[in-house]
Amino acid sequence: MDRRLPSQATAEELLREAEARHATLDTRLKALGRRAHPTPTEQREMTELKKQKLAAKDEIVRLRRLA
Repeated sequence: MDRRLPSQATAEELLREAEARHATLDTRLKALGRRAHPTPTEQREMTELKKQKLAAKDEIVRLRRLA
């Protein structure tokens, strides 16, 4: 029987979600990075994805401390 506190279970669930989000962002960034000449729109998207990926990584580090 699992006797974890609800906050621990929630932190672990949030960690898995953050890791999945980070992986998804990484996959999209790699796809855009393979383009020889990204358009200005793609370049802006890459910049935004990098920011989101970094935020997800920060969240992962924070949640690992809680889990």
